[in-house]
Amino acid sequence: MSVVKSVVKSPLSEADLKTVGDALQGALADLVDLALVAKQVHWNVVGPRFRSVHLQLDEVVGTARTHSDIVAERASALGVNPDGRAATVAATSAIGTVPEGWIKDTEAVRILVDGLGAVITRMRERVGATADPDPVSQDILIGLTADLEKHAWMFQAESA
Repeated sequence: MSVVKSVVKSPLSEADLKTVGDALQGALADLVDLALVAKQVHWNVVGPRFRSVHLQLDEVVGTARTHSDIVAERASALGVNPDGRAATVAATSAIGTVPEGWIKDTEAVRILVDGLGAVITRMRERVGATADPDPVSQDILIGLTADLEKHAWMFQAESA
């Protein structure tokens, strides 16, 4: 996110706004990519556990989309423009690429365990980075991290 002077005046100092803006932008990119990855896997999953994994993937998509909007609107409220463009997301997301073609249900679970793990690691770093400069943004990041950790637990249980 670029910090641009706008009609929206932030209560944060320039330094704090940079820290928080970077955290929110990183979260946004990871969440947008998580929604895209989960949907791609959702469309291509096959195997004996197709239905349960297929439905579980849509839950991840819903969570990622809901939180990406909350994160983007928080950035806007602080006077920082969110960037959810495909090129930005592709260049900055923590999630690896998804293979082309049909994806076996066990592979789908592994893809989500790995993707969620990568995003959660970065979200926890952002929670720490925003603690002092903006507890309001930190609260948003804490809530979304809890939701992602719940999804990670459920996918890990799938592979047990």
